[in-house]
Amino acid sequence: MNHSMGKILTAERKDASATAKEHRRFYQTARSICGDLFTVRSAVYWVDFVFSVSIAYVLASVFLALPMTSILAWGAFFGAAVFLYRASMFIHEIVHLSAGEMMFFRRFWNFFAGVPMMVPSFTYESHLHHHSSRHYGTDNDGEYLPLASGTIGGVFVFLTQVFFQPLLVVFRYAIWTPISFCHSGLRKWTLQHATSLVINFEYENHKRPEKQSAEDTFWELFTTFRVYVMFGLVFLGTMPIERLPKIYLLAVFVLVLNHVRTLAAHRYTSDGSTISHLEQFLDSTNITGNWLTELMCPLGLRYHALHHLFPKIPYYNLGVAHRRLIRELPQDSLYHETVYPNLKSAISELLQSVRKQ
Repeated sequence: MNHSMGKILTAERKDASATAKEHRRFYQTARSICGDLFTVRSAVYWVDFVFSVSIAYVLASVFLALPMTSILAWGAFFGAAVFLYRASMFIHEIVHLSAGEMMFFRRFWNFFAGVPMMVPSFTYESHLHHHSSRHYGTDNDGEYLPLASGTIGGVFVFLTQVFFQPLLVVFRYAIWTPISFCHSGLRKWTLQHATSLVINFEYENHKRPEKQSAEDTFWELFTTFRVYVMFGLVFLGTMPIERLPKIYLLAVFVLVLNHVRTLAAHRYTSDGSTISHLEQFLDSTNITGNWLTELMCPLGLRYHALHHLFPKIPYYNLGVAHRRLIRELPQDSLYHETVYPNLKSAISELLQSVRKQ
């Protein structure tokens, strides 16, 4: 190694060391500002979820009962989709609860939302890989795609997933679940390849055990039963067949809301390499927005970078934490780099990155 090369490497090490120190200082300061916001208040979860899921099912019932030509039906459709989306996203909070915490709420959510919407909570356990510094943005992250370095076609394909995902889910529980129990190897493949809510369909959950818990198996079979009941009611003439495409439309629109939000949640600049916790934070976004942003990003999901910084802050405290950090951190802090005024600005930046490729 020549002398000049040695100087370059020494300078690079110094820069890396300085950056690491800056990141540690930022994290420690931000943690001290938000230190009292990590306590989980179960009453908030209960009131919010029961209210949201009740409104969702009332409005969905109105939509399903009225003809498609009715203006009231379409008003109920949009309202139902928004509240179904909000109720469903408690799965995100459940995954971040500590083991054994609020177990009755988890079961209540599964019974009244997870199974009816065909997304029992065990299907989202892979979300924790999305927060791991070893997995974020890599092939082991089912919730990440390198969209910023891709093409407009890739973004289009990502958005069109919403049309076939509901059909895949129905197939998964109505047909594949019973078949998977016929062979241990097939069951293992199902648990590792077809049991996680992901946007990256090449994701494989090798961490998942070959046999799941008795409770998770119960929720899986209960979801299968729920699908059979839906089609059985149509077969028996108890439920009009016209309701099936309406249910499909509701599912698609909920997924549209989630996919648009997901486009704005990250900058998607990872090249697949392992990155640090702070780099993961900087690849994510905080959306200031307005009431519409709250509908599109329920349960604090607009503060996605903040959530990656402190995953254990409950959703109802994220807004408080965000306002504190904006107020108390200097304008040139790392936190301010993650803030966008609305969803459009975050998505526009992503699309600009795509067009440069």
